[in-house]
Amino acid sequence: MPENYTATVTDKRPGYGRLLRTRGAWTFLLPGFAARQPFAMLTISTVLLVQHTTGSYGTAGAVSATTGVSMALFAPFTGKLADRFGQRAVLVPGVLLHTASVLLLTVLALTDAPLWALFVAAVPTGASTPQIGPMVRARWGVKLQGSPLMTTAAAFESVTDEFTFVLGPLFATALCTGVHPAAGLVTEAALTLVGGLLFAAQRGTQPQPSRTAGEVHARVEHVSALRTPGVRVLIVAFLGIGSVFGGMQVALAAFTESIGEPGLNGVLYGTFAAGNMLSGIVCGAVAWKIAPQRRLLLAYTALAVTASGLWAAQSVLLLAGIGLLVGTCIAPALITGYTLVEKLVPPTARTEAFTWLTGAVALGQAAAVTVAGQLEDRLWDGAGFLVPMGGTVLAVLLLATLRSRLVPPSTGRTVARGIGHRVPVSVD
Repeated sequence: MPENYTATVTDKRPGYGRLLRTRGAWTFLLPGFAARQPFAMLTISTVLLVQHTTGSYGTAGAVSATTGVSMALFAPFTGKLADRFGQRAVLVPGVLLHTASVLLLTVLALTDAPLWALFVAAVPTGASTPQIGPMVRARWGVKLQGSPLMTTAAAFESVTDEFTFVLGPLFATALCTGVHPAAGLVTEAALTLVGGLLFAAQRGTQPQPSRTAGEVHARVEHVSALRTPGVRVLIVAFLGIGSVFGGMQVALAAFTESIGEPGLNGVLYGTFAAGNMLSGIVCGAVAWKIAPQRRLLLAYTALAVTASGLWAAQSVLLLAGIGLLVGTCIAPALITGYTLVEKLVPPTARTEAFTWLTGAVALGQAAAVTVAGQLEDRLWDGAGFLVPMGGTVLAVLLLATLRSRLVPPSTGRTVARGIGHRVPVSVD
């Protein structure tokens, strides 16, 4: 079992400096960043290559969506296996399978293979996508058990994810348009292979597998994260966050196309992403006094209110301003949700829980893209903005109704189950 680096009760001002000085953190952060970068490159690289070889954006989008849905459906099972057998045992074969699947998809596209072959190859490509982000979050949980730095770590990971999803598509687009249409997927496969294997090699920081956790975890061994009611509530709520990402991608593209300025799409979405990153940085630097359950409801309420104003925006400046506010509300909701997972589930199910949330965002995004596209085709330009509004309002109603399920078990009950014994030592 890797040594825990739990903060002492004197750590009342959590910050990024203290977080990044956590002993051993950089050994998994650096390879983890390299390994998670391909996750943001896969979708756009697939679209650009398949569109180049088939001449159809519809076909390209369908193949890309297949990878996204496959990832969302299989990610939780990957997380469950990682909790039970260890991250390394799951990562190594997963990375190898993903690399082979991506290269197979690339070859099939370049050789004008039948469309059904592309869909067949897209399934293992998405299903084997390494869940590096959830695995990094689980490693922070090992390092920071019971520490106020957990909120800071959740914020740091949220900002890292957002930075990845800003940088990844730009990098992939530059490779596909400036080097070769297949360069994006080939680079994605290479980064996954190298970064994933380096991350897997850091065995000292991975959570202890529940299969070998010993007597102290005997009563929670093999228990799925879905057995926790609060996790189920968070999964459904995170579909609402996915609806914002997916709905805005389609609606912003349609809006800028309708005003004859398609190039503004990247600017407007970048403004949304910037709000997300900035609020994530601030959120992680604050020592919160409000209970996370209440923070989550407040964050989702603010997200629903701001997202409800998107469809009424009739100018670029107004849409940019509202989009910035929507992005600002995303990070607190994500960060608080991930922070709650650390309190709701035992360490032996944490990676699985994180992958359920990540998969919920991806699944909500895929559904939102489909629905928003239909609304744009059948109604008016900008009708896709109704999707983020509907998704977030439903999430708020769910959280308000079931907020009691987000309350962590009492300390006495946790200790009785054998997972609450923690010995504080210094983070530095």
